[in-house]
Amino acid sequence: MRTIFDYQKSSGTGGILPKLDVPKCGTTDLLPRELIRRSEPRIPNLSEPEVVRHYTALSKLNYGVDDGFYPLGSCTMKYNPKVNEDVAGLPGFSSVHPATDPELAQGSLSVVYEMSRLLAGIAGMADVTLQPAAGAHGEVTGMFLIKRYFEARGETQRTRILLPDSAHGTNPASAATAGFSVTEIRSGADGLVDLNALSGELDDTVAGMMLTVPNTLGIFEENIVKITAMVHAAGGLCYFDGANLNAFLGHARPGDMGADVFHFNLHKTMSSPHGGGGPGSGPVAVSEVLVPFLPVPRVKLDGEHYVLDWEEPQSIGSMQSFYGNFGVFLKAYAYILTLGDEGLHEAGENAVLNANYLQERLKKTYKLPYDRLCKHEFVLTGKGVAEGISTLDIAKRLIDYGFHPPTIYFPLIVHEALMIEPTETESKETLDRFTEALEKIASEAREDPQLLHDAPHTAPTRRLDQTRAARYPIMTYPFGE
Repeated sequence: MRTIFDYQKSSGTGGILPKLDVPKCGTTDLLPRELIRRSEPRIPNLSEPEVVRHYTALSKLNYGVDDGFYPLGSCTMKYNPKVNEDVAGLPGFSSVHPATDPELAQGSLSVVYEMSRLLAGIAGMADVTLQPAAGAHGEVTGMFLIKRYFEARGETQRTRILLPDSAHGTNPASAATAGFSVTEIRSGADGLVDLNALSGELDDTVAGMMLTVPNTLGIFEENIVKITAMVHAAGGLCYFDGANLNAFLGHARPGDMGADVFHFNLHKTMSSPHGGGGPGSGPVAVSEVLVPFLPVPRVKLDGEHYVLDWEEPQSIGSMQSFYGNFGVFLKAYAYILTLGDEGLHEAGENAVLNANYLQERLKKTYKLPYDRLCKHEFVLTGKGVAEGISTLDIAKRLIDYGFHPPTIYFPLIVHEALMIEPTETESKETLDRFTEALEKIASEAREDPQLLHDAPHTAPTRRLDQTRAARYPIMTYPFGE
């Protein structure tokens, strides 16, 4: 695909401008000489239809959930109802300036307040901040809350965070960013936290434990209540990574399981778009002991008016300018109100049903390392499908069948991992077509392995030399002087 600069015309113009009706000033009158260009800017001389066609052609090279199935494990790429986009685009919401006087933004502040209450109820926890801009931002916010809590108690020796080897990849980075060291807890043969390994690490240096619930194998920790009780008994706090909330949405609450901190991924669970660089939203729910440390400002109801409260002396401070990504949690707010309790409960059921349906069908063709009931996702391995075939080959070949590949090579505890998450929004017909494609690819791997090695065959970009691309990336376009 050519860039728009490759269409440059040698003469002519892409538009017609009226004659200048104000006095013309020399550039040196306005700008210092060192800031003035030495040559004309390289702006393509194209007509409007040419520009529109170019960018329309570019858009057709992209792939998203509006194009087809996107079973990206642990990232929940699902359909986002367009009605929620309409709600977020209403002038009363989209036109309000973030620095507007609170008295003139009561409608927006009421959404923030009510959304916090709704999420607190879903989590079964005391209070919520909507400030964090993404899931990992929610994680690091939670880590700062835990750190401030122990500082206030004078327990500065608590510098370790325990982390299962089945956790999300951002968890250790978030803990380290907040100044903690990370201790890995191994999984048992059943894919769950090894309780003996956990017990051996619990002492007065432990600030808390981060748990991905369910874990990245798609398995729910059966001993979750026992785990949180063990950590609490040692004086630590429990953090639940809530990126996989759709696995138990409306069926269980983190607060009831012993969580002290829980982050939501609204751009995963609650309909708001995800991917493409953002924006996201990662609200954080906390237990009662952490409420005083929540970020400021906090939206509170003072009589009949909503106010921004900055007077929280124990707060960790602001984690995001203004009050987070308002448009994102506005879409999630519309989603929650539309579905209600019954709809959220059904969404959780469908996420689990779809994942188990796919798992049962695909384990006949691909090896399933942890063969048990899954929740929202499951992990196969491409190892053993055919001699010399890698998981990468399988993923690349899926592109030729019109599907976005699932997450591969994660979690690290499964060799040649294929991590698949169908989400609650896909039909049985779509899941059947996906299954048939993977079954066909397994046959191709045995009959014509080179076909997979050379895949994809139909994508705009073919297989790259990955080593060279990583070592010598070309990050700029040669524009000339």
